[in-house]
Amino acid sequence: MISLVSFSIWCVLLLGVGLGWVVSDPQINLLNQGCSQYNATSFSVFNRNLNATFVDLRAQLTSNNYFATAQQADGTDPVYAMAQCRNYLSNSDCIACFDSAAARIRNCSAANGARVIYDGCFLRYESNNFYSQGTLEGNFGICGNQTASSAAATGFESSGQALLQDLKVATPRINGFFAAITKEVVVGNGVGQIVYGVAQCAGTVDRQGCQDCLDVAYNNIEKCLPSTEGRAIDAGCFLRYSEEAFFADNQTTNILPFLKEGGSSRTRAIIGGVVGGVSLLLIIIALLVWFRLRRKQTATTRGNILEATELQGPVNYSYRDLKTATKNFSEENKLGEGGFGDVYKGILKNGKIVAVKRLAISASRRAKADFEGEVKLISNVHHRNLIRLLGCSSNGPELILVYEYMPNSSLDKFLFGQGRGSLNWKQRFDIIIGTARGLAYLHEDFHVCIIHRDIKSANILLDGDFLPKIADFGLARLLPGDQSHLSTKFAGTLGYTAPEYAIHGQLSVKVDTYSFGIVVLEIISGLKSNEMTQDPEAEFLLKLAWRLYESERHLELVDDNLDPNEYNGEEVKKIIELALMCTQSSASLRPTMSEVVAVLKSKGIWEHTPPTRPTLADSNERFRDDTNTSGSSTSNATASISHVSAR
Repeated sequence: MISLVSFSIWCVLLLGVGLGWVVSDPQINLLNQGCSQYNATSFSVFNRNLNATFVDLRAQLTSNNYFATAQQADGTDPVYAMAQCRNYLSNSDCIACFDSAAARIRNCSAANGARVIYDGCFLRYESNNFYSQGTLEGNFGICGNQTASSAAATGFESSGQALLQDLKVATPRINGFFAAITKEVVVGNGVGQIVYGVAQCAGTVDRQGCQDCLDVAYNNIEKCLPSTEGRAIDAGCFLRYSEEAFFADNQTTNILPFLKEGGSSRTRAIIGGVVGGVSLLLIIIALLVWFRLRRKQTATTRGNILEATELQGPVNYSYRDLKTATKNFSEENKLGEGGFGDVYKGILKNGKIVAVKRLAISASRRAKADFEGEVKLISNVHHRNLIRLLGCSSNGPELILVYEYMPNSSLDKFLFGQGRGSLNWKQRFDIIIGTARGLAYLHEDFHVCIIHRDIKSANILLDGDFLPKIADFGLARLLPGDQSHLSTKFAGTLGYTAPEYAIHGQLSVKVDTYSFGIVVLEIISGLKSNEMTQDPEAEFLLKLAWRLYESERHLELVDDNLDPNEYNGEEVKKIIELALMCTQSSASLRPTMSEVVAVLKSKGIWEHTPPTRPTLADSNERFRDDTNTSGSSTSNATASISHVSAR
């Protein structure tokens, strides 16, 4: 006789089946693992960095995130790590999957790169930044060893193809790059079974990278049909289907809104085939005409945002096209002014919106040759926190750069302009850490070290989600070598420029670190660095921040527009002290930007030596260094700083 307890358990299980539940499962079926053939140079440093990144990843996943990145660049063996769970997992299953992957990946010992991929999650670390990688060589598919029954094979194959096609089309268009869907398998005149499918891209690839990756994954997995399950694995994406339910019914994604531009509808395919036949004939005729015209003139490559890839290099835009796109560089299209030139909004013939910068540099023959070489270098800089250079124009009367367009303009508009006070604490913190990541990449991760020289709030642009992208990086490389940074308008901006650079011309990556520290103080306070405060005395922002720090009144610096319930006071104090560390008089005492990123990402108490007093400016715009670390007299500083442009 069944006991009452047993009966109750069976009732719960039956109820769960009726509701479409899937039993809790971290899905740690191993799909792939690998270790780099190269070892870290210092195992102790490497192991410390690896441990720190794993702790950070786990903390992020614990906070109900499905995707996390972490990096530690301390010493000679930096570690960049990424973890991602499938979105249908519960948070506890996600953590269990990560823990299993972290334990397994340790088998690679001192290898400076490794990966573990499960059905439910993946974990990867490298000694170099790999976050933007989508599809790479070594991608593959894994097919199940069972085939649909002969009666259902045809229906299963067609339904599986439709499901995979829909996932391939819709997922790159969905925020978060994840979709889980089902399809009914039709056998004869009735419905046979259900096929389940999921697609996911890494959170650090862009939409095009996700699309490219899933295109390759689709080709790898389609070959599995009519096998009852299959998987495709690549650096930046994952694709899976199965006749077995591996996610709950209530976890499915409504992808219909994302299939409007394409999908697997058989009706659309038939109509498309008929229309396509007629269109093909017209296209052939048009191509013949175009080729004949092509022989009569040398055409300039027309710019398209999608053509500006790392492999192709920068697009060479026609000066006439850019002039038309910006309405003859009209004032109504003007986005802003900067030391390197004015920027305009442009709409290309293909409808893409871009930002067009007219450089204030002579267009001599030598300048054009140098310009094209530097543009090719800068266009290969790819990072989510750096503005994307799409191409240039050097064949017209002036030199022009074409960038991706940022709909929310620049940070200074939201700190001091019409949008003042509208940024909450989370947005401000994301801008701080994103800017730090972008600078760390320029200084340490790109194959050429690029020093920006003019980091300021006006050079930090914001995308549609208010995520930061640094602008104007690399442009200082376009300056003729004999032009002094003190005698041109390309110098750093008053209030942001490190004293050793403004006064003595000493240039290093720590110049950008100093400017970053000033920008952080602006973001926290909502005050301009180069404007005087009047209460209780006339002083610049850096002097105010130092005075409040010395008296342990950090939080009086915080913007009154911020809700105190939005931020943690200790966290804000830590960031203010970090900003002061960045602005110390001695460049050698300032942290590197990778160290800044590590501090910003760290949780808990930050153990550090107190910052030393920065070089301060008085109300007459003179640098005053009370610690005498600059080695310059006040009079010399006054004479030199007068050349710095206050844009």
